[in-house]
Amino acid sequence: MSGTSPEALLRSASDAAAAIASGEVSSRELTEAVLSRIDAINPLLNAVVELRAEEALSEAELADRGEAAAGQLHGVPITVKEALNVTGLHTTWGNPAFEDYMADWDAIVVARLRQAGAIIVGKTNAHFMLADFAQTFNEVYGRTNNPWDPELVPGGSSGGGAAAVAAGATFLDYGSDLVGSIRIPAAFCGVYGLKPSVGVVPLTGLQPPGPPTPTSEMLFMSNLGPIARSASDLRTALIATGGPESPAYSWALPPPRGRQLGEFRVGVVVEDVSSEVRAVLSDAVDALANAGVKMVEGWPDGIDPAAVAEAFDYHVQLFVALAQPDGSFDRLDEMIEYERQRIAVREAWRRYFREFHAFLCPVNFTPAFPHDPSPFEQRVVPTPDGPRRYDEQPFWITHAALPGLPAVAAPIGQTAGGLPVGVQIIGPPDEDDTAITFAELIADVVGGYEPPPL
Repeated sequence: MSGTSPEALLRSASDAAAAIASGEVSSRELTEAVLSRIDAINPLLNAVVELRAEEALSEAELADRGEAAAGQLHGVPITVKEALNVTGLHTTWGNPAFEDYMADWDAIVVARLRQAGAIIVGKTNAHFMLADFAQTFNEVYGRTNNPWDPELVPGGSSGGGAAAVAAGATFLDYGSDLVGSIRIPAAFCGVYGLKPSVGVVPLTGLQPPGPPTPTSEMLFMSNLGPIARSASDLRTALIATGGPESPAYSWALPPPRGRQLGEFRVGVVVEDVSSEVRAVLSDAVDALANAGVKMVEGWPDGIDPAAVAEAFDYHVQLFVALAQPDGSFDRLDEMIEYERQRIAVREAWRRYFREFHAFLCPVNFTPAFPHDPSPFEQRVVPTPDGPRRYDEQPFWITHAALPGLPAVAAPIGQTAGGLPVGVQIIGPPDEDDTAITFAELIADVVGGYEPPPL
């Protein structure tokens, strides 16, 4: 890393921390550079929606003087999703009804990022009430655009974070993922995103404005995770933020099952995607096989992908109903059957991972596509093979979400039209570093982060 050149802002958070530790650059210099970068690109992208510039610069000076936390992210300027509480910043969830709410406490994940030495410079945009998986728009902050083409969607609901990371406006972002809200934006913007194993990162502080709310018992549904320009940064962020909320317990990230590509036995399915996405995924699968990965095509025994998607949709509806004080749900008679399906799916994956180390599949059937402000049920996604329903997009993310498995969205190349394509790497339960390490290793063979043409 050379000073605070534009290239320096596109390096990994781990590289930034190392440069600060070595004295090559100061935390204040990097923080100033990030703030300048935000000023330069935000009018085009609208990715960062609120700043704490003065506070961040003061904290950076403390870091440089050795008077602040000196963890894995010491002095590194980062952002977090708007829906996460940060003391002194607004938490609106993009809802005009909450426009004046300002948090007076930090989300657990924010507090842990601070403890790791990170400098929170601001917040990134999220879709209204986090209620979209492909677009990021709300009436409070407006629309976020994709850094590869501002006329295209950045993914949702963590689209602001993915766009900011891709564009060099932050070294790391922390988002949330219920229906692919980390993985789809990461794929659309050409960066890495991690949905951790169920329950690894505490959710306290991810909530609509107001006093802390009781934690949902449906912990397998919602997750918090990092968005970054390298797979190694996902690991660094997870180590900094993972573990039970209670101080009575400790947690450590289990080691990966392999450290070289030839040690991995990986399942793969590439189907039901557009021809432009299929071409990139197929080339990547061939390249990995040639690099020594033991690739086996086909779904795990006991997995009916269509039934899994249906069960996931049911659980999402139940989750939303339980999260709303006045929520209603008229499908309770189906609960036992769908819960049995979820348990069966979880056990099928556990059996599968006794033999396999990871499972590769698409993140989405499409790359980023044009913004569409029409009503949700009227939207379609254009593809070279014809239009598809908008609500088909979450199909692939359900297969890690329903059983609570860790999943990394990793960039693996671009379409013929120059748009990034991501692959989803699903790992064994509680073995997040196996998926992260595989994502790290394949960057030497296929894909990896590339800066957008801003």
